[in-house]
Amino acid sequence: MKPFKAFRINSVANQINAGIETLTAEQLSQGNVLIKAVYSSINYKDALAATGKGKILKTFPLIGGIDVAGYVETSTDERFSPGDQVLVCGEGLSETRDGGYSEFVRVPADKVISIPQGLSLFEVMAIGTAGFTAALAIHQLQKNGQTPELGSVLVSGASGGVGSFAIDLLSGLDYEVVAISNKLQQTEYLHALGATEILSREALPKSNKPLEKGIWGGAIDNVGGELLSGLTRTVKPQGNIAVIGLAGGIAIETTVMPFILRGINLLGINSAYYPYAIKTQIWHRLANDLKPRHIDRIVQSVVSIEQLPDCFDAFIQGRHFGRTVVKISE
Repeated sequence: MKPFKAFRINSVANQINAGIETLTAEQLSQGNVLIKAVYSSINYKDALAATGKGKILKTFPLIGGIDVAGYVETSTDERFSPGDQVLVCGEGLSETRDGGYSEFVRVPADKVISIPQGLSLFEVMAIGTAGFTAALAIHQLQKNGQTPELGSVLVSGASGGVGSFAIDLLSGLDYEVVAISNKLQQTEYLHALGATEILSREALPKSNKPLEKGIWGGAIDNVGGELLSGLTRTVKPQGNIAVIGLAGGIAIETTVMPFILRGINLLGINSAYYPYAIKTQIWHRLANDLKPRHIDRIVQSVVSIEQLPDCFDAFIQGRHFGRTVVKISE
């Protein structure tokens, strides 16, 4: 097998140094499925890892990229055959093992998911961890009784990858969606995805009361901190808040009153720690009743593996919106 290109992250004297390297198959993490990568994507976590702004990698060096989709090159597991279209999202990629920013990726078979009929290689990486997390949040909300009749669902961090897909998917299921975003220049974009109303964070009620007037039927929160604290006080009875992000802080200030008197629920969402069967179920939903309607709008750019180093600052500085797909090979 010929040498191939990969975007590899190194740590030298406690300084992160990342860039394109030429590698061989022997240098890849161990696994029984070798994937010829076609697409990957950029998530906020990828930007943190590549720039060293977050302590994501548990060992060095590692290839970046928490998502990958492509064709099976070789497999010693009978579930997969050469030519099968597959994906891997999360599963320790670019954390404890080599990730998707590489022309070839090797992983254990139990981390590989066959791409369901109805989705292409490009579409599954447009969705990626961000869209999968949004779908998982909605799946858990529905399991916990969240219906359109409970009222509008608020989505914070609305212009990011998770928020964009949350709006698209919720509106496709007939939920009324209110988007929270400080990027009000993206109002047209958010309306096009299905948001009926767009608010800035400053427009949300601010109070230290244990309870405020119930406003929202439920929420998908990508921010945390003060914003999440306020949501616990303003979600209507029996509503649910799917908690995903912590950009606004890891601490919340609330009381038990919303949970006891109104029966609201906080649902923690971490896409990395769900059983294989549930992950497969969510991907099948994404090919069917949860299939995104506006992938063409959500994907803002397609970049090559060589362009990766120039892409991460926009994510770190909060200037990016929607999704960026990485084209690894033909």
